[in-house]
Amino acid sequence: MEPRERVLRALAFQVPDRPPISHAILPCAQLQYGAALERVTDPVPEDFGWSLLPDMPAEELPAGYRGGDTLDEWGTLWRVTRPGRFGIPIECPIAPDWSNYGTYQWPELGPGTPLDTAVPKYRQYSGQMTGKSAAYYARGGWVTFFEKLQQLHGLEATLEDLAMREPMIYRLRDDLLQFNLAWLDRWLAEDYQGVQFADDWGAQANMLVSPSMWRSFFKPVYAEMMGKVKEAGRHVWFHSDGYILPIIPDLIELGVDVLNCQSAVMGLDKLKRFAGQLCFRTDIDRQHVLPFGQPDDVKRHVHELFEALGTPSGGIVACGEISYDVPLANIEAMYEAFLEFSY
Repeated sequence: MEPRERVLRALAFQVPDRPPISHAILPCAQLQYGAALERVTDPVPEDFGWSLLPDMPAEELPAGYRGGDTLDEWGTLWRVTRPGRFGIPIECPIAPDWSNYGTYQWPELGPGTPLDTAVPKYRQYSGQMTGKSAAYYARGGWVTFFEKLQQLHGLEATLEDLAMREPMIYRLRDDLLQFNLAWLDRWLAEDYQGVQFADDWGAQANMLVSPSMWRSFFKPVYAEMMGKVKEAGRHVWFHSDGYILPIIPDLIELGVDVLNCQSAVMGLDKLKRFAGQLCFRTDIDRQHVLPFGQPDDVKRHVHELFEALGTPSGGIVACGEISYDVPLANIEAMYEAFLEFSY
């Protein structure tokens, strides 16, 4: 079965020959292990064209991943203490009191702007490319909204203004929505089969905003962005770390086809009721099992996860995020378990 057909069957619950495999290898892991990691991953039959991505040296990583303090195209200053590991914004371009918002310069979004600004681990080539790439499922974008608000205005200021219903936070919301809709037009002009959205909505035990705030302020934004993707006949992929259990029914209502969430944080017993309602791009427990477990623990966890979140007809994209703290033996065990699983 060709990779693209395998993915399409998994998403449509039409019995693929095996769960499609998606790499999620952080640049810091690539820098940590180098060729030793490649010897583990190269034999893995990945279904999204990871092998077509060019190598990217540490000095060419995006601002949020490059070592030291670097400024991105939005005017956000990032601090990265370990190259290849996602950093934190230390200076944001829009002042807490909004005094400079009228002069803020949005990034250029013209014909000459590079389309693909996603971080390396998620960058996918267009299905318009000829040859080997045409066999893969191509996923474009890494479209954020809540995270971009924080990176522009600061986390504390953003949460305070949301709580106080500051009128300017609504203005920024609407302006960012228009920017993202134009950005989506660029992605949808290419031959991608899916578009990836991402926002980390959860802490360890609760959401970062109340579900009611999420539904009143953010859900309409997602409805517009995701509606544009669905109208174009593409799949919607959504990623969020943390506890997001209260809004999963909303994400299903919005038309999310594939959800990548931290199942270990929420519990398989609570998540398995959504099996069959959308496809899960799995998250192998990266707080405990992957970094600290033994290879047998990893394999056991993978099989439990697939059994709980999948169905006999599909609904699983096999994926586990690999950081620099995951032993090579556990990485190998994870991929072995991916290939051992059958419907």
